[in-house]
Amino acid sequence: MSSFISLDRLRFLFNRFAERLWVRPLAICLLSIVVVFAAKFIDGSQLADFAPLVEKDSVETLLSIMASSMLVIATLSVSSMVAAYAAASNSATPRSFSLVVADDVSQNALSTFVGAFIFSVVAITAVKNTFYEKAGLFALFVLTVFVFAVVILTFVRWVDSIARLGRVGSTIDKVEKAAEKALIRRRDKPTLGGISVLGSPTKGQAVYTSQIGYVQHIDMAVIQDWANDLDVSVVLSALPGTFASNDQALAYISIPSGALSELDCACLIKAFHIGKDRTFEDDPRFGLVTLSEIAARALSPAVNDPGTAIKVIGSLVRLISTFNTPPKMENQKQVEFNRVAVPEILVSDMFEDAFTAIARDGAGNIEVCVRLQKGLNSLESLNNDDIQKAARYQKQLALKRACKALDIEEDLAAVQKAFRS
Repeated sequence: MSSFISLDRLRFLFNRFAERLWVRPLAICLLSIVVVFAAKFIDGSQLADFAPLVEKDSVETLLSIMASSMLVIATLSVSSMVAAYAAASNSATPRSFSLVVADDVSQNALSTFVGAFIFSVVAITAVKNTFYEKAGLFALFVLTVFVFAVVILTFVRWVDSIARLGRVGSTIDKVEKAAEKALIRRRDKPTLGGISVLGSPTKGQAVYTSQIGYVQHIDMAVIQDWANDLDVSVVLSALPGTFASNDQALAYISIPSGALSELDCACLIKAFHIGKDRTFEDDPRFGLVTLSEIAARALSPAVNDPGTAIKVIGSLVRLISTFNTPPKMENQKQVEFNRVAVPEILVSDMFEDAFTAIARDGAGNIEVCVRLQKGLNSLESLNNDDIQKAARYQKQLALKRACKALDIEEDLAAVQKAFRS
C-alpha cells in the first residue's frame, strides 16, 4: 500500500501549521538575515563600479533608529493583539478565537515589525565590523530605506485593522467567511468525493478509535487506497465535527469473503484526524454553531444586544442560501473514491445548529422574533424541498416559543403576521 500524502491532507496540515502565531515571524526573520548577507554579493559584481558613495555613519544611524523603534512597536502589536483576542472570546464566543488569531493583517504586521528589528540588528553588527565595501554599503542603505517604507505602510494598515480586530461585527464576518468556505466545499463534494450511502450505514464490521475528541479531517485518498489493497468497501459514520470515542464507530467495513476479523484497520483509523476541538475548515456545521453562539451570548441578560443577533440571522440566511446554489460543473456527480460511501450532511441538522439557540434565547424579544421569522420565510422560498421543510419546522418552533415568552398581544400579533407572510 502506498504511503503518499494526498493534496487534501497537505491542505489541512498546512492550514493548521499556518495558524501558529510564530510561523510567519520566524520565516520573516530568516528572510531578513538572508537579505542582510545578500547585500554583500554586490561588492564583487560589475555594479560595484556604479554604486554611489554612502557614508557609513548615516547607514548606522538609520539602522539604530529602526532597531530601537521596531522592538517597541512589535511589543505594542503583541499587546494589542492579545487584547483583541480576549475581546473576541469575551464579547463573541471562545470558538471564534482560532479565526481571530489567524488574522492575516495582524500576523503580517507582527512578522514585519519583528523581521525589521532582526534585520536592523544583524545589519548594524555587519556594518560595525566592516563587512561591506562601498557597493555593499549602498545596497544595504537601499534595503534599509525599502524596509522603512514597508514598515510604515504595514503600520498604517495594521492600525486600521487592529481597531476592528476582536470586535463583534468583525468576528461575525470572519466566522461567516470561514463557514462559507466550508459550506461551498461540502456543497461541491457532498460525499467528500465518495459515493452516497445506500441502505443502512451500520452494516459490516465497526471500526473504533481509542482517541477521544472531534474528527477534524478525513483523508479519503488513504481510505480508498487501503480499501483497494484489501478489496473491501468502507462506509463512514463519523464526519468532520463528530465527537469520536471508543464507543462511537468511525466506519463500517464490508468484504465479500466475510473474513473481517483478520483485517488490520490501523491505516484506516489514521485517516481520521482527531483533535480536542472542532475546526472550521472541513466542518461546515461548526461555523453555524459558532454564529448561533454569538447570537445567544448577545441575547443574554448581561449583554442584551438584539442587534448582534439580528446581524447573525442575516449571516445564517446568506450561508444556507449559498449552500443551496448549484455546485460547479466539474464537481457535479464526481466520484473520486468509489470504495468509500459517505453520508451527506442533513439540512435539518444545519437548521438546528443555526436557529435553535436564537429562537430559544430570543423568544422574548420582539425584534429578534420578527427578524427570525422573516429570515426563515426567505429560506422557505428557496427551491429546495429539504430546506423548505426545515425552515417551515423552525418557523413553527420559533412561533411556539414566542407564544410562551411574549405577554403583549400586539407583539405576538406582529410575530404571527411575520410567520404568515
